[in-house]
Amino acid sequence: MGKGNTEEVRRVRIPRKGEIPGIVEQILGHGKLKVICSDGKTRLGRIPGKMKKRIWIREGDVVLVKPWEFQSDERADIVWRYTRTEANWLERRGYLNL
Repeated sequence: MGKGNTEEVRRVRIPRKGEIPGIVEQILGHGKLKVICSDGKTRLGRIPGKMKKRIWIREGDVVLVKPWEFQSDERADIVWRYTRTEANWLERRGYLNL
């Protein structure tokens, strides 16, 4: 491999048990956002502190949410943000059915 060929191969994080992909509909502030999940429910998503410092999430981004044990139809934690390329891959494979 030469200097010019710096293509990095990354695996796309596939939703695990209890995790649901969704699209950010609205940013509400204070680390909270409204997410339309692929199971048809709209949840209030919370960005955990360790993610809040490392990553920017905008409206229209595809994210992976983990619903809370209680209020699972209303609230969830954001666990991952997908890049555009990763989101397209998920959509082609049928993980993102919105």
